[in-house]
Amino acid sequence: MIAAAAVAFFISAQSSDACTGITLVSKDGSHVLARTCEWGGSYLDSRYVIVPRNYTQTALTPSGMNGIVFTSEYGYVGISVMQDQFVTEGLNEAGLSAGLFFFPGYGKYETYDADDNATTLVDVQLVPWILGSFSTVDEVIANINKVKVVALTPETNTAHWRVADASGKQIVIEIVGGEPKIYENKLGVLTNSPGFEWQMTNLNNYVNLYPGNAKANELAEGVTLNSFGAGTGFRGIPGDVTPPSRFVRAAFYKATAPQYETGFETVKETFQILNNFDIPIGIEHPAGATVTDNLPSATQWTTSSDLQNLRFYYRTAWNSTIRCIDLKTIRFDKIKFQTAPVDAVQDQPVEYIKVR
Repeated sequence: MIAAAAVAFFISAQSSDACTGITLVSKDGSHVLARTCEWGGSYLDSRYVIVPRNYTQTALTPSGMNGIVFTSEYGYVGISVMQDQFVTEGLNEAGLSAGLFFFPGYGKYETYDADDNATTLVDVQLVPWILGSFSTVDEVIANINKVKVVALTPETNTAHWRVADASGKQIVIEIVGGEPKIYENKLGVLTNSPGFEWQMTNLNNYVNLYPGNAKANELAEGVTLNSFGAGTGFRGIPGDVTPPSRFVRAAFYKATAPQYETGFETVKETFQILNNFDIPIGIEHPAGATVTDNLPSATQWTTSSDLQNLRFYYRTAWNSTIRCIDLKTIRFDKIKFQTAPVDAVQDQPVEYIKVR
């Protein structure tokens, strides 16, 4: 059942994926990583997961639950998709953040070999392995070649990963030609395909964009062009929901955002920015297609992680109230593995104002 869930998830990813990640830094030095998770094909059944120290998991492989056995040195929290084992975004008690982003058509994992099961895990379990095992990006870089990341079946789509630590160092991991490629992500933005290097190069196509208003332009005597409204310096920024366009938009939005004093203020700003990347149901599907799960949005959840203050925030398509899990209040040496739906009730709270 677990394998079937993972296969269904990744086979349909190419037509439904749309993840957008940004990073902001507050004046007090808090590094905040936020992202959306879009999935317009079906309900993801996401749950928040709390994993204690010394929790042992056995990874899935194409031939069964017989992959690498790993025990968490660090406790962590995160959000899963389809199954509790498939943590897609999370934060550990050392301030290490890791997240999976879809990467269809451009990645290529290693070919599965059952003789290597002791070091093999499927892509949807790489985030739990990272969060449970390491405290810094450098440790992840030093150990990523010690595991073999594979797909459950050849027809499933691939992923790439964003990893960051409390020092502010951030990388993107892409597996191409069976080899992990590591890119330092100084920009702090990630979406989906094509690859990270291409996305960074593509930003040069928008060298003309700048914050504020365009200057008035006198075409002829008595004929002057003026801005209709605010923000004309961004005239021409792409507005569609494709990964390259979202990458460009996210890069400029985060680069021009004000810097706030604290991590908490910065977390709230990340949610405001990512409001612009919520994808309404319908735009991802061809005309006449039916969405059977009554999803209010393809953006099923959005998270924001404060790496210094060790707080993991999220909201969902069903409830835009921001909720917080404070890792500093969790005894990861005592607590047991636990999980619960991200929404206790799938209903948006509405406050009614009493007028007197």
